[in-house]
Amino acid sequence: MGRYVARRLLIAIPTLLIISFVVYAILALAPGDPLAQFAANPNVPPEVREKIRVSLGLDQPWHIRYVKWLLALLRGDFGYSFGSHSPVAGLLVERLPNTLAVVGVAYILGLLLALPIGMLGAVKRYSLFAHAATTFAFIGFSVPTFFTGLLLIIIFSINLRWFPFIYDSTLKVKDLASFVDQLKQSIMPIAVLTLFNTAALARFIRAEMLEHLPLEYVRTARGKGISERLVILRHVLRNSLIPVVTLVALGIPAVFAGAIVTEQIFRVPGIGELLVRSIGTSDTPVVAAIVFLFAILVVLFNLIADVLYAVLDPRIRYA
Repeated sequence: MGRYVARRLLIAIPTLLIISFVVYAILALAPGDPLAQFAANPNVPPEVREKIRVSLGLDQPWHIRYVKWLLALLRGDFGYSFGSHSPVAGLLVERLPNTLAVVGVAYILGLLLALPIGMLGAVKRYSLFAHAATTFAFIGFSVPTFFTGLLLIIIFSINLRWFPFIYDSTLKVKDLASFVDQLKQSIMPIAVLTLFNTAALARFIRAEMLEHLPLEYVRTARGKGISERLVILRHVLRNSLIPVVTLVALGIPAVFAGAIVTEQIFRVPGIGELLVRSIGTSDTPVVAAIVFLFAILVVLFNLIADVLYAVLDPRIRYA
């Protein structure tokens, strides 16, 4: 196992280098000028704009800027934003709590709800609950999050006026009243993402368990006199979770990358919203840092998923 992990980590190095090169090249060659805001301002003289361009390194070829960016990245320096002129690392640290408070909580709730829904939907295959769970999964998975978000805003914010539809990032939890305010502004974005995550995971868990329930090892376990509850939990659910682990592990990096659409709808100042805004302003250091960190998380959690395979199934051995 140790040699397998080391080999995967060594393979990850050129993979991440290729990803970083492709991402930076696309961003550098894409149309758009990071200094467009200065160009539209008649109060900024051309010589001042040129000095700013030189200070940001935009006068150099993009491949030279890439090498400098990569060397700085190896030192833990993500560079400075073209728009705000602040460290990119500071922007990410500032936005990450908002993303985790919404997207992270929604993902955990979705996983906790999907397990019992998917399991009961498979065990009670032809029951009313199974049909309701299947319908819920198809609706939740098929309806886009922007539609669900707008629907909740119309019902609970505009008509009922229960919850605010604009997320206030300046709100600080100091007492019970501020905690209630924080909870109220988080309910709708969390509900939108929880619905989607629960539907996707429950549908997958149910399908996997339906494949395992008729197999020989399940009948053998029942023939040994093991209780039905232990057969479902210890044997069927455990083996069904092996492919589900990949889905869950690859979903975790998306938590850190933020829910781009949902954060835009509810104005949550998270990493997803920062990514969209930075793409619009051609803020290459911010976009490159977010995409590169997302690539690292994908590679890392792919490795974690492979290791968990061996934990869930003792027959799996890595050389």
